Amino acid sequence: MKQSEIKELSVSDLKDALVNSQAKLKDLKLTHQLSPLDNPSEINKMRKTIARINTEFSKRELE
Repeated sequence: MKQSEIKELSVSDLKDALVNSQAKLKDLKLTHQLSPLDNPSEINKMRKTIARINTEFSKRELE
């Protein structure tokens, strides 16, 4: 998910996206421990997406 897409979401949508992203990250990590992923960079991409969502939360709190 790109930063421009994240900016367009409402607060409730951001919360849903954060919960879904965290669940997907957890699932990716577990899958990677059991058997290597075809594309392990997906873990890094998901971590960055979670960071972008958290950053948007922080920006909106400051406003």
